[in-house]
Amino acid sequence: MASLAAWKDAPDRKPLLLTGARQVGKTWLMKEFGKTAYKNTVYIDFFNNDQARKVFDGDLEPRRIIEELGFISGESIRPGETLVIFDEIQECNRGLNSLKYFCENAPEYHLIAAGSFLGIALHQDESFPVGKTDSLTLYPMTLAEFLNALGEDRLSLAIEKQEPRLVTLVKDDLIKYLKYYFYVGGMPEAVQAFTKEKNFKKIRVIQKRILADYENDFSKHIGMGSADRVIRIWNSIPAQLARENKKFVYGDVKPGSKSRDYRSSLFWLSKCGLVHEICRITMPHYPLISYADPAHFKLYMLDVGLLSAMSDLDIAAFLDRDSAVFDHFYGALAEQFVLQELKAAEDIPVYYWTREGSAKAEVDFVIQLGNKIIPLEVKAEKNLKAKSLKVFMEMYKPLKAIRLSLADPGQSSSADSTLYDIPLFLAGELRLMC
Repeated sequence: MASLAAWKDAPDRKPLLLTGARQVGKTWLMKEFGKTAYKNTVYIDFFNNDQARKVFDGDLEPRRIIEELGFISGESIRPGETLVIFDEIQECNRGLNSLKYFCENAPEYHLIAAGSFLGIALHQDESFPVGKTDSLTLYPMTLAEFLNALGEDRLSLAIEKQEPRLVTLVKDDLIKYLKYYFYVGGMPEAVQAFTKEKNFKKIRVIQKRILADYENDFSKHIGMGSADRVIRIWNSIPAQLARENKKFVYGDVKPGSKSRDYRSSLFWLSKCGLVHEICRITMPHYPLISYADPAHFKLYMLDVGLLSAMSDLDIAAFLDRDSAVFDHFYGALAEQFVLQELKAAEDIPVYYWTREGSAKAEVDFVIQLGNKIIPLEVKAEKNLKAKSLKVFMEMYKPLKAIRLSLADPGQSSSADSTLYDIPLFLAGELRLMC
């Protein structure tokens, strides 16, 4: 809500394009913002409103559009007092194009358009209002938002404050809810079901339906032939992340596959916001993008709950940590969690580092905060052995290195004085802590 409030008050405000994967809560957020920040809201859903789509068949003069939409909705649309919402904007190509004219000729109207990443990506042509919109990406709910939804305000406050004393007081509860979050994830419908009743089977049904909806979307937008390859990549992700070396391997999608066979399919998965492609860096220098190696990458999903659903993990596996079968994949879930917390935190640039050769080493993530380069090692439990991170620190002497685990927060008392231990559940606050 804070980002939307800042958009509303900006003197150079443009129409806002709110993007994100399907079912991350865009519609709810826009309506709630309209309810709390404006006198009235005019909501147009282009998916099932032929009458509204016809408004854009003529010219794209904003005041004519406003007048006709007001007539259709039965609401007065007043500059500064009314929030106009164009939902499922990808279903109306000329509606998307009209944002350009609202920006240039009628900036006094407050307009938010929303749509899925995939649908909007397909309209990146002459109809797309390049440079004429503000933009905001919505991700699944973070751990702190998950806790707020459950009414666990003191736990979310401990995360927000980042004070070691407060964190220590509620650490056991934070770990318990972190494990719940690994199962439930941050998709709003799954979180809502969890707030009403802790029926884990029902949550899995919801998650499986979301996964099925995504696969149906592939066929709808890019055709059955291309969708088959997209689905193969999509379904390979849990197995890719289960390996100790999590570098994406095309041969694991289908034996004998090469990059040229699947690169375009991977591109579309990235475009629709369902995966995060994290490239290797050859050197950890500023700016990281200059040292990125796009041929080597790790592939993570949109949401940790969907990853655990796709992997058919039972809730008992999360709560019974004596299960040796789960040990390796628990690390993959921890990495997935950290990555999506970083992505939600102002989309921090994230990469990973490896050293090839006989003495191999890999650091899970390397992030860029301002002009600072910080290596991150992710540990699912309290095991603090981090050989690869030690190699990285000896080679590059970073000013700060971070180990995320379930251990207590603090600075290393060993010779590694630049190494800091930060609890896993504070991953989303790294920008403020560094």
